[in-house]
Amino acid sequence: MINPTVPKNIDAEIALLGCIFLDESVMLEVLDQISYSDFYDGKNKEIFKAMEEIYQSKKSIDLTTVCSYLKENNKLGVAGNIDYINQIFNSSYTTQNIETYINLIKDASLRRRYINTLNALVQKGYDASVNINDYSNDIEHQIFELSKSKRTGELEPVYDVIQKVKDNVIKNSLSRGEITGLNTGFDSLNRITLGLQKDALIILAARPAMGKSAFAMNLAVQVAELNKDSKASVAVFSLEMSSDQLVERMISSEALIDSKLIKKGAIFGEDGIRFSNASDKLSKLNIYFDDSSSISVEDIRTKCRKLAAEKGLDLVVIDYLQLINGDSTKSKHEEVSMISRSLKLMARELHVPVVALAQLSRDVEKRDEKKPIMADLRDSGSIEQDADIVMFLYREDYYKPKTSTRPGEADLIISKNRSGTAGVELPFQFQGQFSKFIEIERKEEQNA
Repeated sequence: MINPTVPKNIDAEIALLGCIFLDESVMLEVLDQISYSDFYDGKNKEIFKAMEEIYQSKKSIDLTTVCSYLKENNKLGVAGNIDYINQIFNSSYTTQNIETYINLIKDASLRRRYINTLNALVQKGYDASVNINDYSNDIEHQIFELSKSKRTGELEPVYDVIQKVKDNVIKNSLSRGEITGLNTGFDSLNRITLGLQKDALIILAARPAMGKSAFAMNLAVQVAELNKDSKASVAVFSLEMSSDQLVERMISSEALIDSKLIKKGAIFGEDGIRFSNASDKLSKLNIYFDDSSSISVEDIRTKCRKLAAEKGLDLVVIDYLQLINGDSTKSKHEEVSMISRSLKLMARELHVPVVALAQLSRDVEKRDEKKPIMADLRDSGSIEQDADIVMFLYREDYYKPKTSTRPGEADLIISKNRSGTAGVELPFQFQGQFSKFIEIERKEEQNA
């Protein structure tokens, strides 16, 4: 049996302090990677904290200033007194090994953090009053956070961010066309959004029967097919329809077979060949379904983390937002607000775009002008606040079946676009029998 000892490296802590005494300019490199909380030995921790304070006040770090600071703050005894500090000051160290000392200290610090976090989770498991689902979700969350651990509370200097921006500019300049995110398969939508961007929450909202689920499935298939050499991974969470129904729609759209014929099994001749070809094509795509009718954002996040770790993850589609389980003790407005905020945080945590469908309020039906506006987002204005993009689907012929001048057409209205143009209406042909949306080129585009 292994005799457990607390991870620590006292020698590396002393060596690092000695290097700082030798050359205080290394503090810039040191402070960018660790803090005094990463030190295990109490004496070394207090000495480093004193050095940090002295450095931040733009004073020289030497034996006198460190001891004076500790004495003024009644910490000299805790720091081992003058003899201990003098011993470190007079030791021989080389700053050439400073990166090694930093890594040894950081490694031990992270190990202690892991142990403390996991021990806390173990103790929590003994508490019978803790809800098992909450406990399970907490475990998933804590382990995910540990897996991407860096120094706690680390601030990112603007220089590093600028380097990232420069790298992105170079990468984007080499990309095909203007797409810097995921190719949606719709050229007009790509032009407006530059593709679906990482970390973005995208809301696709409409009244029932506008075709939002069909549009979302078109999007899911096209993203899976047109990105990463057809290896892009898409997670689809359907809280309203079964995965069988969704795949039937996908096959119908791909094969151009009336979905009613697929349901009836009345597929013969040429339809049978197209059905088989479409099925084979779709089966090779990395699209994963969850049709749980009762699911929370935390459940979705947990399943997405697992998929990201095992298969990769590029896009999440949720149909639809208001059906996600929330806190039933809160008002519907508060509940949807929490769900909306959680989806945005999930997009940032998983570093993928999240497309969430949303139902519009009945206020649309009460107006003469049926085109949806932001105020029609049902249950919560925070959806608009949290979303990076808000899109509405509108079909004039649904409301004016006999007088519409645009039968079979639909508009994708971009009402909010945090990083681009908003107030744009993109025309589509909606083939309802195939659950398929096809772009309509504008005249100005045809003449371009």
